Amino acid sequence: MARGRELLRYGATRLALAPVMLWLISSLVFLLLRVAPGDPVDAVLGSRAPAAAKALLRERLGLDMPLSDQYIDFINRLLHGDLGAALINQEPVRQIIADALPASLELSITALTLAAVSGLAVGFSGIARPEGKLDLAGRFYGIGTYALPPFWVAMLLQLLFAVILGWLPVGGRFPPSLVPPSGSGFLILDSILSGDWVALNGAVRHLALPACTLGLLLSGVFTNALRLNLRRALRSDYVEAARSRGLSESQVVLRHALPNALLPVLTIAGITVASLIGGALLIEVTFSWPGIALRLQESINQRDYPVVQGIVVVIAALVVMVSVFVDLLVATLDPRVRY
Repeated sequence: MARGRELLRYGATRLALAPVMLWLISSLVFLLLRVAPGDPVDAVLGSRAPAAAKALLRERLGLDMPLSDQYIDFINRLLHGDLGAALINQEPVRQIIADALPASLELSITALTLAAVSGLAVGFSGIARPEGKLDLAGRFYGIGTYALPPFWVAMLLQLLFAVILGWLPVGGRFPPSLVPPSGSGFLILDSILSGDWVALNGAVRHLALPACTLGLLLSGVFTNALRLNLRRALRSDYVEAARSRGLSESQVVLRHALPNALLPVLTIAGITVASLIGGALLIEVTFSWPGIALRLQESINQRDYPVVQGIVVVIAALVVMVSVFVDLLVATLDPRVRY
């Protein structure tokens, strides 16, 4: 009963801190965009536009107001769910995010699944013979994949599988000769629901290379986390007690050591979600993947304040929600967690 109250208080505290984190991130992005070099009016009209036209556009966009008034207007709009409109074409930022977010989520979920499965498999494979050849290979794999430059790996895999072998497309999300299925925006799911197997094949072929590239780069995190925690668990007192009861080594590992070693991996998975943002940006740019990271990069180049602010706020909200969920899940599953 006492633990239930502690868990409830911990969950309420984490949920209460989430809006504060979002406010701090939103405020920081607002200020950084205003002090960054470059003028969004020049990005829209060009640097050689007449001064009168620039002044008129600056007034229409509210950029002539004092910084404090712009900030208050930004926070007020944000509280009402209004992310504004793009400076370039006046398209609502919410629509831009709604169009681009499914592509990024499809890529990120697939890459994270591949990273978890391959990383945990490699991390677990060397546990039977510590310091053996398989264990050393797993250690090298974990360090190497984590340290590889994403853009270099992406271009190398493009050269091998798309240019030399010709097995997969070099970029894009869907074959230009086909009409993408409508629905949720997740092309694989929409293709399956509509029974369009030609579209499914095209979507999978385009997804395979960027998802495998990003999954490969993230898998080392899971490999190292499982190796270290599993080795620590195998040296613990409760595992030695299980061995003394006559249990086989496989039972000791699978029933006692592995469940406890996987709990910290859940926390690592939550942190990896934040890493997906930086990794996905480079992957989406390299593979011309029409996701939210690519749209963010384009908006930064164009000094499109509303789009950059809206995308960063949405990404921050997703990361905060995942972090809170993982923290609550670990606190629920692990009775050793104190609040």
